[in-house]
Amino acid sequence: MTEEITMTNGHAMTNAVIECILSRSAAKYYDPSATLSDDQIRELVRIGTTAPTSFHLQNWRFIAVRTPEAKARLKPIAWNQPPITEAAVTFIICGQLADSSVIPERLAPLVEAGIMPATMVPDWEIPARGLYLEYPQRQRDEAVRSGAIGATAMIYAARSLGLGSTPMIGFDAEAVAREFGLAENEVPVMLLSVGAERPGNWPQKPRRPVAEVLDLV
Repeated sequence: MTEEITMTNGHAMTNAVIECILSRSAAKYYDPSATLSDDQIRELVRIGTTAPTSFHLQNWRFIAVRTPEAKARLKPIAWNQPPITEAAVTFIICGQLADSSVIPERLAPLVEAGIMPATMVPDWEIPARGLYLEYPQRQRDEAVRSGAIGATAMIYAARSLGLGSTPMIGFDAEAVAREFGLAENEVPVMLLSVGAERPGNWPQKPRRPVAEVLDLV
């Protein structure tokens, strides 16, 4: 059964999740004295990895830049942006090129949990092979998609915990890959700073009207 959205005076009624989404904005100012524990960092990544990926590939990796030494390595190759050093942590969101050969391994926990029958695994692996194997651009597109969707989940998780976040594309991708040891099959999709905010950040910026971006067909 699909739950209908109740409308009041032409506007959808809201809940805590929607309020979290609607109140989020990219943070510019962080409290540099505030830190996150490694367990808090792990929890943000755990939440991020519940985001969807094609064929359950889970083709991502997250590098948590949280020590002063690591931040000093990242900042000059990330346009010297203040969140790199002022936020508690900056994640390097790495998408991995789509590789159909890992699908049996990634689906094994589903089979073991009784969610998916083992006979269904080839039904996922074979079409994925046809989709990606000889198409490098599709492999890269999937890496970027997966990394971006995972980062988005982390952004809203951070907001729900009262933390600010800043997704950033301003960095030297080749230098980041070299400095932080990315594998040949990994793409640095974005940087994502997370930490406690300090006063001065803007509210969420107005968006284009839905009528300009939606076609109902």
